[in-house]
Amino acid sequence: MRIVITGATGNVGTALLAALEPGHDVVGLARRLPDTTAEPYRAAGWCALDVGGRGADRELTALFEGADAVVHLAWAISPRRGDPPMWCTNDHGTRHVLAAAAAAGVPRLVAASSVAAYGPASRWDKVSEFHPRTGIEHSAYSRGKAALESLLDRFEARHPEIGLARLRPCAILQRRAAGEFARWLLDPAVPARLAGGRRLPVPLWNDLRAQAVHTSDVAEAIRLILATGYTGPVNLAAPDVLDADALAAVLGGTRLPVPKPLARAAVRAAWASGALPVHPGWLELADRAALADTTVAETVLGWQPRYDAASAIAELVAGLRSGAGAASPALAPPRGSGVLARLRSLTRVGPSHQSQA
Repeated sequence: MRIVITGATGNVGTALLAALEPGHDVVGLARRLPDTTAEPYRAAGWCALDVGGRGADRELTALFEGADAVVHLAWAISPRRGDPPMWCTNDHGTRHVLAAAAAAGVPRLVAASSVAAYGPASRWDKVSEFHPRTGIEHSAYSRGKAALESLLDRFEARHPEIGLARLRPCAILQRRAAGEFARWLLDPAVPARLAGGRRLPVPLWNDLRAQAVHTSDVAEAIRLILATGYTGPVNLAAPDVLDADALAAVLGGTRLPVPKPLARAAVRAAWASGALPVHPGWLELADRAALADTTVAETVLGWQPRYDAASAIAELVAGLRSGAGAASPALAPPRGSGVLARLRSLTRVGPSHQSQA
């Protein structure tokens, strides 16, 4: 197959390059190119392209000509203030990809959505792919994924000739994504090597629950979709659901019970001051995101995750402690994480990353 992957240098894109069998003609698209001599990036041809940029739809159409499938993974999750606006990448970029896929006559499209697109559900019940996709009000990421689903609905109605598959994974984690997560959550104010420290208190509220899935398992689901021609939505998550105590144990520290409003206020203050990149909107999503039922993935797609949620989280924590990453700008470990860089970050006025409210 000739497969074009947008966002091919990111967390899922990198794992997908490693998961695809030899013999495919793979083209990777990214705003910033990786080291193309390193694995798994040497397996693809590359084109530097900002999918949300002006005229990107025309460039994408030319790149999609003759493709058997397009895998749309490009998505801005927690961009720095100087990066392209999040809405430009996510909304305009997706519109450009969809328009180009239709213009080029691509027969199959795989789009990465998220369980974050679902509206709130009963706290401990798992939802199917038919749950309402209304998003979580105070999470920009969730609202963006709900808007993506609306775009895909309209595209599917207008182009029934294009087979469309929608991935709806929960939190996607792996060791090689540690550099990316360090920039989103910790860097530069908090040394990433503190993650997983046994003496580090982990402030979590009592009724928190969490799902996770290993990135390689998500990549395997995409490989199965491409191999079988599956169309439709599919939830992806490891089978176990972690409560607050189990999550703290995996993170390596001791749980410090805190009310959710207090945690939210502390994170908001840290984000507004520039001391931490993580926005309180992520806490709202973590608290209210629906749990995913994966019956369709297992019975229809034949997907069997190799990692449980605890293992996926533990692997990310180990990657944070060791400074793991990959040979792409998206996943590379943060630069300038020494003492002076952290002191400079504490003198910054205002947030370092774009708002997730």
